[in-house]
Amino acid sequence: MKYVSRYLSLIVVLVTIFAYFVDNSFTSWVGNPEFFNGWINITNLLIVVMCGMGMTMKFSDFRVLVYHPKNVIFGEMAQFLIMPLAGFLLCMLFRLPPELAVGVILVGCCPGGTASNVMTFMAKGNVALSVGMTAVSTLLAPFVTPLLTALYIALYTSSAEHAVINVDAVKMFLDIVKIVIIPVFAGCLFNYFFSGFTRRIVNYLPLVSCLAICMIVGVVIDANSAKLFENGLTIVAVVVLHNIIGYAMGFLICRMFRIGRAERNAIAIEVGMQNSGMATTLAGTCFSGLALATVPGAIFSAWHNISGAVVAGIMARFSEKDEKPGRIQYNG
Repeated sequence: MKYVSRYLSLIVVLVTIFAYFVDNSFTSWVGNPEFFNGWINITNLLIVVMCGMGMTMKFSDFRVLVYHPKNVIFGEMAQFLIMPLAGFLLCMLFRLPPELAVGVILVGCCPGGTASNVMTFMAKGNVALSVGMTAVSTLLAPFVTPLLTALYIALYTSSAEHAVINVDAVKMFLDIVKIVIIPVFAGCLFNYFFSGFTRRIVNYLPLVSCLAICMIVGVVIDANSAKLFENGLTIVAVVVLHNIIGYAMGFLICRMFRIGRAERNAIAIEVGMQNSGMATTLAGTCFSGLALATVPGAIFSAWHNISGAVVAGIMARFSEKDEKPGRIQYNG
């Protein structure tokens, strides 16, 4: 199963290409009421991913709040300040149509993604801090994500003189609780009471998550392949820049405040890698009239796994240089 985690980015990219070129490759069965009574849909797939995430976590992961509260608070502020603002500014710069702008803003307002923990490990970063940040940002999401999304969408539609897009913050709050908080908490509880069983199946969870993410990305790309071609290069450029800005600004701000290298690596990756699956699902449930709103999250899912692996490799090499005997290590 280690190969699934290692080649997740390649798998998602191949699925994206397949879904784009083969009509009805996913829409014919994902969400189709005639196929398993419609049980296999984007919402349920994300619930499976979040439950799997919860099963890899322990309640002790939140101890980082007690032992390193400043790093967590700093990281969460960076997470929810940098990415939403960056998404909004990119939408303005590229003059995106409202459908795509909603998707980009949603990606920016979502919490950190689960893959960030793996990338932080690869980057020789502080994994405990990364896991703690993911957990905390996920718990904050029901409150912060709807408010930030409503704020930036209102700013965008008013400044770009587009038609007003109403954001139902209450519905978004309830959807996040249903598809993120409850499954994660259920997974944590299962891990607490049945830790022995969880240890035996934990190696298979990446495969389950990979399949679910591939189906989410596949159905979104398949459903919007015709319209995607019209804005394909633009939205890909926006997604790539959004992700890179997250890494770069997270890293630079940490360096400015003299945060240690391991913590700096963790925060930078956590800021750059969003829970794009959650963004895609929320776009589908809360903005069902805007079909293209699901596309930025799907593209982000494919791209940030590729960029995350590259960034982690670069960070790891610099960390190894600092660890060489005789070299003075800078922790500021």
